Amino acid sequence: MLTTLPDGRVAQSWLGGAEAGPLVMFFHGCPDTRWAAMTGADAARAAGVRLLCVNRPGYGRSTPHASSHASVADDAAAVLDVLGVDRVSALGMSVGGAYAVTMAGRHPDRVTALGVVATLPMHASDTTPIDELVERYRPGFAAFVAGVDPDDPDDEGLAARWLADLPDQDAALLASFGPAFVAGSVREALADPGGYLRDAALLTRAWPERAEDVRCPTRLWYGERDERSHSGGDWFAARIAGAELVVRPGATHWATLAAHWPDVLAWLDRTVPDDTPGL
Repeated sequence: MLTTLPDGRVAQSWLGGAEAGPLVMFFHGCPDTRWAAMTGADAARAAGVRLLCVNRPGYGRSTPHASSHASVADDAAAVLDVLGVDRVSALGMSVGGAYAVTMAGRHPDRVTALGVVATLPMHASDTTPIDELVERYRPGFAAFVAGVDPDDPDDEGLAARWLADLPDQDAALLASFGPAFVAGSVREALADPGGYLRDAALLTRAWPERAEDVRCPTRLWYGERDERSHSGGDWFAARIAGAELVVRPGATHWATLAAHWPDVLAWLDRTVPDDTPGL
């Protein structure tokens, strides 16, 4: 699905799950896209909720842009306007958690609940200009992409290279969707370097957004075996009033969400009124 934003840029998104019902807006990780939300389609359908994910600028067919956490949240709100959706819950996975937190703090009238999964704490202190950081990370990202070789037409080979770098638990969950799914998601995520480079620059630079601004019900899900983001749960719990921290025993990074979609969506569903039109 393509949406034209107020400034003329295009936002690519995916909407799935139930045909009607409360809407959960999902903010994907890095490098990743709306394909991550597709892994929750069956769980969303069973829960009676709709699941929406908008590719951030530079991912897939979303127009590259000098984005910020705030601009991504505003883009998400603009897509909701086009869809005629008033209130949603926001769910962010990994790097996407920072954008979900910003959405909840910046648009409190629209976000009735917040879910944060495996997100690093927002304590970066780098004040280097974002454009300079983007260029600093470009060579390393180019080398990474070359190793993955997303232009390879062999789905099985591409999927195998991608899965090889993931923890075994995460790789098994993603592999269950088949080589064509994995390859398709990788190709979209790596089609343009702009998405990843912008995410990386924003992640390591000082963040102006405040987790303390979130006022809606919040649940934080973290994996016991997730070394990438284990410190984030306590950090957000200390700053978001009333936030509940759930630690998944034995879970690695992606598995913290992928193995628990039904539970996550069930909690979010309880907090979002079904006052939006079926699309």
